[in-house]
Order: sequence, then structure tokens, then C-alpha cells
Amino acid sequence: MPVQGLFGTTVELLGKTLDLRAKRQTMISANLANVETPGYTSTDISFEGQLKSALKGGRKTAALTNPRHIPLKGASAGSLERVQGDVVEVTSRNMAPDGNGVEMETEMGRLAENQIMYNASVQILTKKFEELKQAIRGTL
Repeated sequence: MPVQGLFGTTVELLGKTLDLRAKRQTMISANLANVETPGYTSTDISFEGQLKSALKGGRKTAALTNPRHIPLKGASAGSLERVQGDVVEVTSRNMAPDGNGVEMETEMGRLAENQIMYNASVQILTKKFEELKQAIRGTL
């Protein structure tokens, strides 16, 4: 039995969100590490829109090209797996004379926000698995 269908979309979404938030954390850390590098431009990863569109796609069955084909359930279940996010350059309002576009205060704020969202996703995921554990034990 595939594990993917066992948990539903929520766990898959939370797992993908954690992966993408970890990537964002790495990018923000790189921005902070290059705060004094001449000509460096801040980067970020944009993934929220891709996640929304992957969820709107839902779990549809694959298009059948022949009436004798066997329909596959959850064929677009991998749509969340395909979300990778887009790396974007963050434009700075205050460009330094050396061309560096990293604003430390802005990056620290984004770092804190990303960490809070990551922790929230972990807590929700933990709650989901706790509910599953209770259901298995019969204490739900």
C-alpha cells in the first residue's frame, strides 16, 4: 500500500512546505553572509503561488487516450512533488555605493518570519501524526 495515499494531501503539503522553507532559510543565510560583498543582490525563493495552483489541480485521474486504458487514481498527486519554487532577485530600496543590495534588517525580519512559519508547519505535522497514533491505539 503506498504511503502517499495514507495521509492525504495535508501531510504531503506540509512536507513540501518544510522543504521549501528550508531552501528559503539557506538563501536568506547566504544573503546575510554576503552583506558586505560588493555587487551582491539578495535572492529569495517564491513558492506559495505554485503550491496554491498545485492544490487547485487536486487529485484528478489521468487523461485516458484509449477507452481500454485503466484509469489511474491520484495521477496528479505528484503535482505537489513537482513544486520547486522560483529563485527571484529581491530589489533593494537602499543600494549601497558598492552595489550591494542586501539590507540586514530586512533579511533578519525575513529570517525570523520564515523560522516562525517553519515551526508552525512542524507543529501542525506533529499534530497530524499524533492523531494518527491515537487512531492506531484506539484512543481517539
